[in-house]
Amino acid sequence: MFIELSATSNFTFLTGASHPEELMEGVAELGQTALAIADMNSVAGIVRAHVQAREIRRKTGAAPRLVPAALIRLMDGFTVTALPQDRAGWGRLCRLISAGRLRAPKGDCHLGFDDLLEWGTGMDLLLHPPPEAVRQATTPGGGAAGWVRQAERLARRLGRDHLALHMAPCYDGGDPARFDRLAALADQLGLPTVASARPIMHRAARRPLADVLTAIRNGVRVDDLGRTALVHAEQRLRSETDMLKIFRGHETAVHRSGEIVRRLTFSLDELRYEYPSEIAAGEEPSARLSRLTRDGLRWRYPQGVPGKVRKMADHELDLIARLKYEPYFLTVRDVVAFARDKGILCQGRGSAANSVVCYALGVTSVSPEVGTMVFERFVSEARDEPPDIDVDFEHERREEVIQHIYEKYGRHRAGLCATVIHYRGKRAAREVGRAMGLSDDTLSAMSSQIWGWGGGEVSVERLREIGLDPTDRRVMKTLSLIAEIQGFPRHLSQHVGGFIMTEGRLDELVPVENATMENRTVIPWDKDDIDALGILKVDVLGLGMLSCIRKAFDLLQTHHKTRFTLATLPPEDPAVYDMLCEADSIGVFQVESRAQMNFLPRMKPRKFYDLVIQVAIIRPGPIQGDMVHPFIRRRNGQENVTFPSDALGEVLGKTLGVPLFQEQAMQIAIIGAGFSPEEADRLRRSLATFKKHGNVSEFHDRFMQGMRANGYDDDFSARCFSQIEGFGSYGFPESHAASFALLVYASAWLKHHHPGIFACALLNSQPMGFYAPAQIVRDARDHGVTVLPVCINASVWDNRMEKRADGRLALRLGFRQIRGVSEEEGEWIEQARGNGYRAVEDVWRRAGVDTGVLTLLAEADAFAALGLARRDALWAARAVSPAKPLPLFADDMDGEGIVEPAVIFAEMSEDEHVVEDYAAIRLTLRSHPMALLRAKLTPPTGNPRHV
Repeated sequence: MFIELSATSNFTFLTGASHPEELMEGVAELGQTALAIADMNSVAGIVRAHVQAREIRRKTGAAPRLVPAALIRLMDGFTVTALPQDRAGWGRLCRLISAGRLRAPKGDCHLGFDDLLEWGTGMDLLLHPPPEAVRQATTPGGGAAGWVRQAERLARRLGRDHLALHMAPCYDGGDPARFDRLAALADQLGLPTVASARPIMHRAARRPLADVLTAIRNGVRVDDLGRTALVHAEQRLRSETDMLKIFRGHETAVHRSGEIVRRLTFSLDELRYEYPSEIAAGEEPSARLSRLTRDGLRWRYPQGVPGKVRKMADHELDLIARLKYEPYFLTVRDVVAFARDKGILCQGRGSAANSVVCYALGVTSVSPEVGTMVFERFVSEARDEPPDIDVDFEHERREEVIQHIYEKYGRHRAGLCATVIHYRGKRAAREVGRAMGLSDDTLSAMSSQIWGWGGGEVSVERLREIGLDPTDRRVMKTLSLIAEIQGFPRHLSQHVGGFIMTEGRLDELVPVENATMENRTVIPWDKDDIDALGILKVDVLGLGMLSCIRKAFDLLQTHHKTRFTLATLPPEDPAVYDMLCEADSIGVFQVESRAQMNFLPRMKPRKFYDLVIQVAIIRPGPIQGDMVHPFIRRRNGQENVTFPSDALGEVLGKTLGVPLFQEQAMQIAIIGAGFSPEEADRLRRSLATFKKHGNVSEFHDRFMQGMRANGYDDDFSARCFSQIEGFGSYGFPESHAASFALLVYASAWLKHHHPGIFACALLNSQPMGFYAPAQIVRDARDHGVTVLPVCINASVWDNRMEKRADGRLALRLGFRQIRGVSEEEGEWIEQARGNGYRAVEDVWRRAGVDTGVLTLLAEADAFAALGLARRDALWAARAVSPAKPLPLFADDMDGEGIVEPAVIFAEMSEDEHVVEDYAAIRLTLRSHPMALLRAKLTPPTGNPRHV
């Protein structure tokens, strides 16, 4: 029996020309029982092959088995295919790859022969002899003697029973003689031989793309590849019949691969449930979770826990216990508790908001009573998949939480997930086009036709319109290759915050490597891979609005002696909803975009659940599914609220018969189209990845047939599926929308009742949101806030609220608003100020800032309080000479010394000040720029001209 043991996927970036899924499908078509995918010093792609094997088994009842492997190449070129025999062997393979990755920059792997000797136990190793070893196989002491000595050392250390000599064809006419020499070399070493086709693609048609990938990797054109190009398309998956023909006379090597696989028992399914036990002070996780939940319910419901809530909590705890997920909930709770102890505002979101337990633990801030979904949307015994809790933290302080996790669990037990960067339309066009030798002008014209992910095919007529010749073979081949490369992985990046935490060593679960960012370590699997293996992760995410709200709460505590949290804000304030109905929402979370501001007066939100709908409805899913206008017509009484059936009425009741949430879309598939829960979940997963290589059409036909069979209108069914498609990447679950709606209400409440404090907190949290500081300040002034300019004697680094003589608060702009001034420099100026600066040179002498900073302060008009106009301050700043020695005794250390003769500058006009304000601090407190043009745009009649 032949099994391919050294296949290379496209996760050996810019080398492999087939997805891991395609390799598994190809092996299944060949009727083979297993496949080893061995990428270069990596196991990044094997989970996808493992998942594809499951899918093939689901469809056909049988599937090839994935044999986890890696192609290990040492820095001196010594190469082996490493095949872990069992779970312990997998752990050692991960430790080996981790050792090389952690001592190298991101993307590299520095391994030596001693590393292989140290970690090679528990693996079958296939030795890849270099060409010189093959040529000189029968000449001891030849140029390949070094490689032979290494092979013998490896055999003595690990035993010959688990080593074999790898034989692969070159298809150059010399293979029979080469195989004989390899067999002789194997005899010399006392090792058996094993045959491999060394495929880098699943079928021959991928050869052009393989050459393009090689050209991109080497930074050359395909025309200039020379000997690095593939000679032919033979390096592909092979059947057993093909291999026996190719290795005629060495059939034993072909069949030995099957013998090796039979003793390799490890499967990726063994990698589940290795999260921290979270035993604290001897208290078992189940008892601790129950206690903390009970305490949390008393905290959340000081007037008494409602019976419905208590019943929901008991149900959840029972289900969590059956699935043994208590440690996971405790892990998340402890991370959130750390953040709260440090005063870091945070909030859980996503499907976790369906959980009373999460609400009681303080992970989420919205009671599940708000929504309609059940806990099983979050944790399901039937789906047999782990829960996924996303927690947003203040974006400026998230790093504190990340470093706390590293410190608590150790870098050997915690790491961030990867994000796979795939080829998308314009990048694919640019890189493939350059490899194909197209000019920049041609690439620009081609890229202009690519929208979104793939852009679809470009018509012949359109090619002519943009100046491309549709009869040009190179142009058409390039377009074909661009389409083919869509969804190929380009490289690995760091996930925004998905943390894996383990009970044992993380680097025995999966390899760990350095991230580009300092003090970060990551694993090569993304969130989909983690979910597929049932490995739990905690998403530690950053959200700018949480930084803003926390800073606003601190300002309220400082100036009004009131302390709020997200849970204690006065609920359902009619005045807040009045403001939102008027689309007065600049700076308000999630509803500040033009689309949301246009929709608010039509939606007319009057209660919290209206905000839940507002957050979810202006999304590509509902928009693409044409659900927005029907909902508004029904809400406004312009259209009767009807339901396709009583069963769907229960699902769609709260949204007036229009599906707006992911859960509703999935329920329509189950109730309306007759999908099983497992089918509905596969539909969701497929649509979530359809832009890469999912198969949407398979579900479309099944959905439409099921809806039709149950008596539903084709038009309604088509719109529902269109929305499900949009939900795949852009839709919100109801619970997620509820969590975000709380931040909508909190930010709107702050804006309405304390517009100055809200604007101050927004400015201090930049960059974030849709609006620039100039628009935030303009909006604050429109709401009656007095805004004071940057002042050398009054400003600090942050913007702050300043009490005026009449007792009212004004917003004082801080040094952070000045372009080019760093926080350290701003703090030096503040700390050295004493009783105040009296001259420009005084700032230099006391604060020790350089003359460049003085110039920036002068350009920002920060010296106006000293009686210095902008030009006068700029002149004084440039008069300061760093080369000038500071005198031991000056006439006056406060700056009243001998000065240069006065220079009188022309007074700046209003429009000059406005231009300088925008250049220096990106906003102005003077006239609006359009006010300076109003006289020119308004004729004497008073009717504006059309311009």
